[in-house]
Amino acid sequence: MRVGDEFQAVATIRDISERKVREQRIEHQACMFRNLYRMAGKLGKTLEVSTIARDVVRSCVEDFGVTLAWIGHVERNGSVRNLAHFPEEMSYPDEIAVRWDETDQGKGPTGRAIREGAPVVCQDLLSDPMFQPWKDTAMEFGLRSSAVLPLTSRGHVFGSLNLYSDKPGYFTPGRLEYLLNLAPLAATSLENARLLEESNRRIERITALRNIDMAITGALDMRVVYRVALDEIVSQLKLDAASIVSVHPDSGRMEIVASRGLGKKLAGVRYLPIEEPTARRVVSELKTIHIPDLTKVSSEAFLRRDLLLKEGFICYNGVPLVAKGTLVGVLEVFQKHVRQDEEEWDDFLETLAGQVAIAIENAGLVNKLRRERLDLLRAYDETIEGWGTVLSLKEEETAGHSRRVTELAVAVATQMGMAEEEVIHLRRGALLHDIGKIGIPDSILLKPGKLSKDEWDVMKRHPVYAFELLSPISYLSKAVEVPYCHHEKWDGTGYPRGLKRKQIPLSARIFAVVDVWDALTSDRPYRKAWSRQEAIEYVREQAGIHFDPDVVDAFFDVLDGGQIDR
Repeated sequence: MRVGDEFQAVATIRDISERKVREQRIEHQACMFRNLYRMAGKLGKTLEVSTIARDVVRSCVEDFGVTLAWIGHVERNGSVRNLAHFPEEMSYPDEIAVRWDETDQGKGPTGRAIREGAPVVCQDLLSDPMFQPWKDTAMEFGLRSSAVLPLTSRGHVFGSLNLYSDKPGYFTPGRLEYLLNLAPLAATSLENARLLEESNRRIERITALRNIDMAITGALDMRVVYRVALDEIVSQLKLDAASIVSVHPDSGRMEIVASRGLGKKLAGVRYLPIEEPTARRVVSELKTIHIPDLTKVSSEAFLRRDLLLKEGFICYNGVPLVAKGTLVGVLEVFQKHVRQDEEEWDDFLETLAGQVAIAIENAGLVNKLRRERLDLLRAYDETIEGWGTVLSLKEEETAGHSRRVTELAVAVATQMGMAEEEVIHLRRGALLHDIGKIGIPDSILLKPGKLSKDEWDVMKRHPVYAFELLSPISYLSKAVEVPYCHHEKWDGTGYPRGLKRKQIPLSARIFAVVDVWDALTSDRPYRKAWSRQEAIEYVREQAGIHFDPDVVDAFFDVLDGGQIDR
């Protein structure tokens, strides 16, 4: 404005730095949550433990700004095994010894986080006494601060997410907030993948047992039995070599009757030295001898030590082959790496050894072999019953649901005159009717409220997952009809394929009725059980819509016969 002969101006100055800082903080938070959302989507696309572990540690570095990340898995022997780390060229996790027990190596951040189930933060690795055993190695890699987050599933800590920065004091409460959201996401994905891998592994092992069993019952030539047994043993236990040693009852001489994976020199050895101490201990004590590292035993204690080391073998197990209380041989297995201490691996080795012992002892005795086969089939069914129980626990179904629907389905099938062999397949399928839900994320499977459309679309995939899981197993090829088709409806409005009428296998039509009946007459977290009369009226109304009318008639015959206690 003009004042006299001069021009004057009025200006308002406002400090916007605080607003800028606030805007930057909001943008940073939005970025972090976008990263979390993207990671959740990525983890939902795979069910492999190794892939999930790699994706998580990479995201911690690339999306959340840490210098190094690795995932530790709790081992039974007190150690913490590195599942994956990133960047891969930073070998720090492989150069340190970390434990979760009360030893000195278990008193650091990782051990504390696992034992206490709570995050542990070290803001300065060089001065924190808790980090003293690893300080020098951390300095070599330029690491200055760390945060360890426990990975927990159903209240049990199974691992740790270990994060490091090259800056002291990096893990502020603000940064930890996002990482604490990532940890349970990673834990859930890893545990679901582990459960699926474990189920696949158990199915593969049941198939291996069945293959050995079929070789026992179908082969008159023991060489065929040995070949099948060694093929399955090496394949299922991820071995580098194995051999079967026969112990002659009179002379005690030990003869290698079959082998797989041994080098030329070892494969050329037919008889073990009579004074071989290790094999003799297996024979005399009738117990498994495990040597985790051959470099740590003397050649006097293991006469073949030097020969095995020359061929690269490090780990040895000798298992007595005992059938009906009689020693018939020794199963020897070899590996070129030090094996992690795994109870399940040891148990399966013992199981396979038992199968081989049976094969040797019972060769040619067809009647005995058939009885052994029936025992094994019962073991298969008990394993399947165990799976059914585990699946019920995972989904928190009403107690006894799996057992009740199985017994009721068998009763209705028998009432309809189903052949005995078909009833057996129906029973197995009923026990495994929800096995496909292993592939459904817990966030959907265990959601207490109503599912969204997208969530319901995911849930409806579980029969397909069941088919993909079970159909390759010839032993379960008929049983898969129930888990694959029991959500189909008589009028064609069911899922996953929209089958109708007799396109739906009879076993699935039977199970559909009994499954709904048990669900209606059982208390659930979201409602009380229906009365018997209400459930009867509903089933009768759904005949010709949801259910096969003939199956409904048979079901009511069973109901009237007093075989149903609800």
